[in-house]
Amino acid sequence: MKNMNNMRKAVLCLLLITVLSPILLFTDTFSSSSSNHTFTPTTTTTLETTVLLKEPIGSVYSDKSVESRPTKPADSVQENEVLQLHPVKVEHKNRVLSTTTIGSTIGHANQQNGDTIRQVTDAIHSSEGSTVNVHTDAAVKQTLQNSHISSSTRETTPKLQLGERGSNQEETGDTKPQNVKNSNQVSMSNTQVQYLKDQLIRAKVYLSLTATRNNAHFIRDLRQRIKEVQRVLGDSTKDSELPRSTRDKLKAMDQTLAKGKQIQDDCAAMVKKLRAIIHSTEEQLRVHRKQTTFLSQLTAKTLPKGLHCLPLRLSTEYYALNYSQKQFPHQEKLDDPELYHYALFSDNILAAAVVVNSTISHAKDPSKHVFHIVTDRLNFAAMRMWFLANQPGKAAIHVQNVEEFTWLNSSYSPVLKQLGSPSMIDYYFKTHRASSDSNLKFRNPKYLSILNHLRFYLPEIFPKLKKVLFLDDDIVVQKDLSALWSTDLKGNVNGAVENCGENFHRFDRYLNFSNPLISKTFDPHACGWAYGMNIFDLDEWKRQNITEVYHTWQKLNHDRQLWKLGTLPPGLITFWKRTFPLDRSWHVLGLGYNPNVNSRDIERAAVIHYNGNMKPWLEIAISKFRHYWSKYVDYDHVYLRECNINP
Repeated sequence: MKNMNNMRKAVLCLLLITVLSPILLFTDTFSSSSSNHTFTPTTTTTLETTVLLKEPIGSVYSDKSVESRPTKPADSVQENEVLQLHPVKVEHKNRVLSTTTIGSTIGHANQQNGDTIRQVTDAIHSSEGSTVNVHTDAAVKQTLQNSHISSSTRETTPKLQLGERGSNQEETGDTKPQNVKNSNQVSMSNTQVQYLKDQLIRAKVYLSLTATRNNAHFIRDLRQRIKEVQRVLGDSTKDSELPRSTRDKLKAMDQTLAKGKQIQDDCAAMVKKLRAIIHSTEEQLRVHRKQTTFLSQLTAKTLPKGLHCLPLRLSTEYYALNYSQKQFPHQEKLDDPELYHYALFSDNILAAAVVVNSTISHAKDPSKHVFHIVTDRLNFAAMRMWFLANQPGKAAIHVQNVEEFTWLNSSYSPVLKQLGSPSMIDYYFKTHRASSDSNLKFRNPKYLSILNHLRFYLPEIFPKLKKVLFLDDDIVVQKDLSALWSTDLKGNVNGAVENCGENFHRFDRYLNFSNPLISKTFDPHACGWAYGMNIFDLDEWKRQNITEVYHTWQKLNHDRQLWKLGTLPPGLITFWKRTFPLDRSWHVLGLGYNPNVNSRDIERAAVIHYNGNMKPWLEIAISKFRHYWSKYVDYDHVYLRECNINP
């Protein structure tokens, strides 16, 4: 009995030793490794890839190792220095690999492989306390190849699992900052959209190829896929705008296109068809551009319904007034040469109102400013009525009818004789011959208006004045302009802002230098200047007989061989070497055609000019520039509301 008890105790002791000794040994190993490298789960970056291990287990790398650092010698690695891993899901067995397991696995490998893996491990831990980064498939393979690892060992390299969208992007350096990652995401935000568009192009090519077109089943399937992709794509410009079914449609289209590639394997036919598509697209683009140019020119010539209603409404009111009510105040100022006189020739009532309102709003002393407005017979009563109902404070207003200038007739003015000739009318109005000129603006009938040519007759219109500031009706004044009258023009007649910053503002863009009369007299690269805000010295004008110079050149251009367009070409000729360049801040142009005009230049300018077709009172105006003009229009005015004129 006693022997039995002793035997039981011995057995229990052996069992106790057998059970406890592995536990103690494991605990000691774990604590010793933890003293050097504490395992800390990384929570700063969400990993998009997971590591899949397959048997046999070989080299195992952490989810966070991205960069290949210089490799240390194998003997420099500390004995206790081991590779810490995040929990890794194994396909064959659900277990968590510990450092002991890795150590035992490596221990069964040959010495060469062990040295290589130790070198990789040492490279990862070369910086104490550094975060273990995700190592890419390519980087691991490169390291193993450099260390002469056998092909059987390379097969154990971790595989990257694709993300939800099938992305297999690999990281090749330290974990990038979040803003760099976001910028990459933005640059790839339309990847699927572009791919879908490419699929549609390829599908349309297959529809037109002979080999695929003869396969009815394939063509039917392809057309169905095209409809699906077009429906999914819609008007999307970013991947985020695509529906959830996009990926399925994309895969289905890829499969169908792959079938088409098997049917039609002739690359030459494919290339030929793609070239035909490119040629057809370029031709369509050319046609659309021509249509756009025509429609923009047509819109520029068209008067909005509200602006047609306004003069009719004002004319009705004007003829209901008695004689005394039709008279403007301050008429004694009209011929005073000591005041600031403006010349404005326009048939647009609202545009003229903006010019006057903006000028008076910035004038230091409005009582010294006088506005001379000349319009045509149709708008004379309406123009007078508007300014009678909207007096510009203490400033003087004078409205004249060009028909009352009896001295201005065809026997005196060559341009009047030319404007009334059958050939000129035929040139401007016979649209079936428009193809002879590539630029449709050459045929704008506004150039038939004598109002456009009155700027060459300022001394005759204002015989008692010394200086006049000429303003176009598509400008807005933003500063006081009185300093212009004291500007010394140094014997020149015209003070204007030069605009030779671009090639198309030089003389050769306006004049025909193939004609010897032009080429012998003018420099093709001479800097042009702009009408719209010009200070004219009328005394010097008379002294140099500028009007006669203008008449001479107009007679020479009776067949339109010297220039074709408007009043700027004859202005450049007439005031050649008679123009004083003003500072650029006085006059900024381009708001009627160039959306890229610098906003700082606009803010600093004394006058901004909506030259071009996109006038601020038209619907085609450049929206970001419209408010500079519209803030001087009172849209609550009874006449504007009755004519439905809105901002």
